[in-house]
Amino acid sequence: MREGLEKLLTKGQDSAVLRFGLGQACLKEEDYAAAALHLAQAVAQNPQYSAAWKLLGKAQLESGVPDARMQAQASWQQGLQVAGQQGDTQTVKELTVFLKRLQKAAE
Repeated sequence: MREGLEKLLTKGQDSAVLRFGLGQACLKEEDYAAAALHLAQAVAQNPQYSAAWKLLGKAQLESGVPDARMQAQASWQQGLQVAGQQGDTQTVKELTVFLKRLQKAAE
């Protein structure tokens, strides 16, 4: 799946949906740095993409970079705001849980 999506990207068919799919595929392969890159592009192209914010936070948290927790928290907070504005109650619930878990882990 990832290879096919990467081919579309190299053909110039870049979009938030394509970047989301690539990010999701990279997450499944545990390539967290690549996932974060593609998901960051997805939200740059469409800042209202709450599902991309959710996965971006996950990729950032799993990446293991020094400020991973802060990056994930910022992404999830932005996703929470976007999801709330759009009435996406499921994503609001999920991101609220993720943020609470992140806070508890920091204590």
